[in-house]
Amino acid sequence: QVQLVESGGGLVQPGGSLRLSCTVSGSIFKFLTVAWYRQGPGKPRELVARITNGGSTTYHDSVKGRFTISRDNAKSTVYLQMNSLKFEDTAVYYCNLDPHLPYWGQGTQVTVSS
Repeated sequence: QVQLVESGGGLVQPGGSLRLSCTVSGSIFKFLTVAWYRQGPGKPRELVARITNGGSTTYHDSVKGRFTISRDNAKSTVYLQMNSLKFEDTAVYYCNLDPHLPYWGQGTQVTVSS
């Protein structure tokens, strides 16, 4: 069973940056498309960014130009570099596959506040 562990969240001021990490268990990581999702207060969960096994990336319109997803297959880790953070980026961020598995990790809280 694939396990996903997110880390790197925190409290940041508007305009600040954070880097999230997601470590994925299992030897098949390099074959997987992995995505970051988020769920803000009172909002449905949404896909923020995804990266294929070949390194192709796609982003939600709201984060284009500000967020960068990357992967390190040697470390079985996917990163989400978040720059120019806005209040509306406040959410619990989760990583999962795309399409997502029928279960989720604990997520990591990102709070953008002055």
